[in-house]
Amino acid sequence: MLPEKFVLAERVLQVAPSPTLAVNAKAKALRAAGADILNFSVGEPDLPTPAHVCEAGKQAIDDGYTRYTPVAGIVELREAVCAKLQNDQGWDYAPDQVQVSCGGKHGLYNIFQAILNPGDEVLIPAPYWVSYPPMVQLAGGTPVIVPLKEENNFDFDPATLARYATPKTKAIVLNSPSNPTGAVFSLESLVAVAKMARDHGWLVITDDMYEELYYAEGKVPHILHADPQLKDQVVLSNGVSKSFAMTGWRIGWSVGPIEVIKAMNKIQSQSTSNPAAPSQYAALAALTGPQDFPRLLREAFIPRRAYFVKALESIPGVSCVTPMGAFYVFPNFSAYYGKSFKGQVIDGSVALADYFLGEAKVASVPGAAFGADAFIRFSFATSMERIEKGMERIKQALANLR
Repeated sequence: MLPEKFVLAERVLQVAPSPTLAVNAKAKALRAAGADILNFSVGEPDLPTPAHVCEAGKQAIDDGYTRYTPVAGIVELREAVCAKLQNDQGWDYAPDQVQVSCGGKHGLYNIFQAILNPGDEVLIPAPYWVSYPPMVQLAGGTPVIVPLKEENNFDFDPATLARYATPKTKAIVLNSPSNPTGAVFSLESLVAVAKMARDHGWLVITDDMYEELYYAEGKVPHILHADPQLKDQVVLSNGVSKSFAMTGWRIGWSVGPIEVIKAMNKIQSQSTSNPAAPSQYAALAALTGPQDFPRLLREAFIPRRAYFVKALESIPGVSCVTPMGAFYVFPNFSAYYGKSFKGQVIDGSVALADYFLGEAKVASVPGAAFGADAFIRFSFATSMERIEKGMERIKQALANLR
């Protein structure tokens, strides 16, 4: 037992554990206890990691690549990241502008640790991925939440953004396609954001983890398409977790101004050191080997997305923006708030998600975790059979509310 006068650090007390991981753990525990749980909370593809990637990881172990690597990652992988950016986008980066980290989340954490001082503000559009605000807080910064409107398909409104910017604004986070909405920022809105970033000297942090899972033609609109000259103020965050079903391999990367990357390497050298060596060689195989897997993922997700959206919109009072990327739907259930079942009052997304789990045996993530309490997030990275069964349970559970 800790001494009576012992207190934990304030930085820990101001943040909560990841709600998405907590819901997933609760769903798994219920399933292990025998409950027939349909889990739509987890944010990872349901297809296995490609065989050639797995083989590369095994081969790396057999070849003795089980020791430390350079802190920033093996140069071959950093070169492959640069080659991908050049081939896909025409963007020119050098390997020393790349840091390989233990997943994209770790890279984002390193970015905030490297750039923020107490009092610095970071603009975060909402709905947002759950970890952005706590990461900013843990780095001593202040998250400033910029609301996006459902009726605008969760696109940026430059006038709204301008109202939330202050002289203390240090950076802005862009996540497109978005977790949790699946929304994609329009090129027009990104042009306006780029101008504000240039005028005010903001660093732009782009979380591009879902760029390969885009359901329209062409490339996902990007801030560097809107203003290529902004490159020295942009840090790119990406990885293989979503596009190659490698969530457990824990490999992501950040690419940007060398001063920022060097500072991030200092931090990584004193925390994790390098990412796992075999995982790096597996990621290298993903980037340099056959590139058909992201397409297979998209093809698998398209009919699931269509079914989910149609089924949700058939429920009275429910609206749902069709996701243009990622593998989530983010329907608005606020019409059911205030109703109850057997004494359980639905007073928001947390109560509704708990009701779905307890009554319908469907695991989802409350929108409150994403800064948008009117909504619930469901992942369609699961089988059509489970989606169909899950929607029937959701419809019945909502019909039971009075």
